[in-house]
Amino acid sequence: MSDREREAQEALERVRRDSETLGSSALARMGRRAGDHFGGKDAIGSAENGGTDPIELWGRRIGRALSLIGVVILAVWLLVQLDIL
Repeated sequence: MSDREREAQEALERVRRDSETLGSSALARMGRRAGDHFGGKDAIGSAENGGTDPIELWGRRIGRALSLIGVVILAVWLLVQLDIL
């Protein structure tokens, strides 16, 4: 890929990203991205031949849910230690 093609692709990506910004709110985009992240959308099509391994998909979902629960527990513990709660 030449420099000119790469520059054109980057310009198209910026236009796409900027048009999304104008078309929807930042909160809605952030919610969609979080839903995709915890739903394991990045695992879809990542197996050989573009398939999806259901074990990997559910493993990611479970791991991400457990990490979210852990963050909430640690945040509550921190607030208790700081005598805020």
